[in-house]
Amino acid sequence: MQYTTYGAFQAQMKDFYERTGTMMQFPEMMRYMAAHGLLSPTPPPYAIPEGYEFLSDADFDRVVDTLPLEHADDQALKASVSEEDIIPTRRDVMVIRHPRYTRTFLHSHNYFEMVCLVSGAMTFSFENEPDKVLHPGEVVIVAPGSRHDMYIRDDTSFAFVLCIRKSTFQTAFFRQLEGNNLLSYFFQTILQGDGHPNYLMFYLKNITRLGRCLRSAMIECAYGDAYSNAVVIHLCQLVFIELLRNYSQTISYYNYEMGSDFSLVLQYIQHNYRTLSLSGLAAFFHYSEPHLCTLIRKNTGHTFSDLIRELRLEDAKRYLRETDLRIAEIADRVGYHSADHFSRVFRAAMQESPQAYRASQKGEGAFVPFQNEDAGTQ
Repeated sequence: MQYTTYGAFQAQMKDFYERTGTMMQFPEMMRYMAAHGLLSPTPPPYAIPEGYEFLSDADFDRVVDTLPLEHADDQALKASVSEEDIIPTRRDVMVIRHPRYTRTFLHSHNYFEMVCLVSGAMTFSFENEPDKVLHPGEVVIVAPGSRHDMYIRDDTSFAFVLCIRKSTFQTAFFRQLEGNNLLSYFFQTILQGDGHPNYLMFYLKNITRLGRCLRSAMIECAYGDAYSNAVVIHLCQLVFIELLRNYSQTISYYNYEMGSDFSLVLQYIQHNYRTLSLSGLAAFFHYSEPHLCTLIRKNTGHTFSDLIRELRLEDAKRYLRETDLRIAEIADRVGYHSADHFSRVFRAAMQESPQAYRASQKGEGAFVPFQNEDAGTQ
């Protein structure tokens, strides 16, 4: 293993571009630096200043310049990248600063990639689609198996890149999607599907909170001690919670195979499922009903009827847990015309009545702090 710093690497990338008018990809430049004796056999020293989370973007960028970068002798440019090629064995998530002055090279990988542009501008290439220019606050999550690339062609634009093992995403992050059902179905389809190209985008009006989590995650990746992997996972969980709690309404979902942004359909279903019919949905979006059924099944893994039932049940469970509304009122709120019909559907799905579910969630018989096990002793 050989080493350099982010800053030294970027200086070489810019110098090579200015001298030759051409650009390299990350592994190409690392091999170039190794061949010219520009790498070190030992990691460079660095010091992280206190309060780095609150530095300006420019000052934090200079801190990143001091962090180490690794180069393995067998590192090579590949059109299909495996998580073993990019994520260290001891890690589940790798957080880096996106390199600058890289040449465009469409590639795919078998892990999830999340890119968050903090400042400046970035170009996003996806399959054979026209390039998109990303702006600060835009977050892209690229599904495994999607041919894409992202590049920055200036000195100051800053983007975080999270490389997340597919297995880690399923075990550590998928739980955060509960209660955001259409997103949950989308990720289920990706995790269980056959790698159709697609991506999600969010737009953040204020990136400060999420940016601080990403800064800490990147610094933890540099530390690399026995605790850092667990810390990075928890920080990335906070990132997903922030996205889903405050920005799920900004989501845009693109499925290359279908040639459309399906997020508008998903959002419309989410907001109108209580009274929505398949014919009404098809008429609103000018699809035929059979074509719309195919789109829904491919994007969510559910039929339209199953999807509506699941959405109603999720809201009903929330009302049962969090309110004292009567069963008839809950049935009406989630789109059922009778409490009996709602109760039958609920029992079939949950193997218990709405009343029994409410009782179990209200914590009957729960532990009471400081209550002595001996009923006669206070």
